[in-house]
Amino acid sequence: GHDTLATYRRNVHALYDGLPEDKTVRPGTLARWQRTLLEGGYSPRTVNVRMSVANSLMAFLGRRDLQLVGQLEPEPAVRPELTRAEYLRLLTTARTQGRERTYLLVKLFATTGIGVQDVPLVTAEAVRTGAISELDIRFPAFLRGELLDYCRRNGVEHGPVFVTRNGRPMYRTAVFDAIQRLSRDACVPEEKCNPRCLRKLCRATQADIERILTALDSGDYGRILRAKGIVKAED
Repeated sequence: GHDTLATYRRNVHALYDGLPEDKTVRPGTLARWQRTLLEGGYSPRTVNVRMSVANSLMAFLGRRDLQLVGQLEPEPAVRPELTRAEYLRLLTTARTQGRERTYLLVKLFATTGIGVQDVPLVTAEAVRTGAISELDIRFPAFLRGELLDYCRRNGVEHGPVFVTRNGRPMYRTAVFDAIQRLSRDACVPEEKCNPRCLRKLCRATQADIERILTALDSGDYGRILRAKGIVKAED
């Protein structure tokens, strides 16, 4: 039906966006895309659907040798969580190594909660206005200032802020790889160096802020601050 075709078309477009810059499928390409989708926060069920579409396309093209065999198991109950200390090490490593673009990407995911698929929507125009209206995402003032400075120094006046060396928008694979390369030098486990964990840290931070604000409104903020270790309990 129409819905099935629309879903197939959407997933084929997602595959194209997730391919390397030369847009060529090689042995191992689908496995790499599968890993990138998982690290980007997609559930195993969604990833299985996308891989099924990719496999069907490979079969249609007569390239069954490029298919990815097997289905993912349901996601585990416990997923690795990035600590604030690890997040700060990622930022420090990116900055000391001169990887400014990666530094800004790490900060972008951790402070806005943006999805990895929406990175191309971070445009010079959006940064100037301070928000991505279609996603209802606002840039914190400190991040907006850094992004504006980055755009000015790199001559980005229009379009996506995060681009490849060829000037093309960065998509999932490029974004994921950039953050993963910080893992060893930042002493952060590879399974935590990804947009999903950064976004989860963002949500946890926002939840903490909301709890503190609620406690302030109720006059119970002392207990919250003591629980967070911000102030010491009275003797």
